[in-house]
Amino acid sequence: MRIPYTLWAPIYDRLIEKPSTGIRQHSLERLGDVEGRSILLVGVGTGLDFPFLPQGAHYTGVDLTPAMLKKATERAQSLNLGIELHEGNAMALPYEDAQFDVVVMHNILAVVPNAGKALTEATRVLKPGGRILILDKFLKPGESAPFRRLLGLVSQFLATRTDVVFENLMKKRTDLTLLEDSPAMLRGWFRHILLEKKA
Repeated sequence: MRIPYTLWAPIYDRLIEKPSTGIRQHSLERLGDVEGRSILLVGVGTGLDFPFLPQGAHYTGVDLTPAMLKKATERAQSLNLGIELHEGNAMALPYEDAQFDVVVMHNILAVVPNAGKALTEATRVLKPGGRILILDKFLKPGESAPFRRLLGLVSQFLATRTDVVFENLMKKRTDLTLLEDSPAMLRGWFRHILLEKKA
């Protein structure tokens, strides 16, 4: 997805920032007290989450696309936000096992070619008892959604997929506990999901 998002980078914020601001803020409120915690943002993009990150944590962001990271760096500097930014793949994270207290995955599972692998990697770098905060668009199990599935045939090559079923990603995931699954927008197409890694 590096090439499509390199092309999207110059206009990404104009298209995405305004409609996603509310749900990003609402999602990140779930972080609560982050004092002293290590938090990883996977697929950090241009840093649209940065204005809503609470103070006190050590933040790390990773993204596949240098053009996106450049914009994220500029946004972090403008907000005086201390965050380490790295180039890396969500499906092969460049971090050690059990390194982070929280992993934030905003609009990344429906972007990567293999969402299951990305979720496995997020779990790997998470400490036991740590949490994964997800905001993304998912189909419900058995939902036909013909338009969204048809749209996905095209959009997966441009920016995102529209046919990912979260419940399928959780099958056989004995290492994760589902703490929350609530609608975010568009009648539950976008969902707030909170997972915890079992100790």
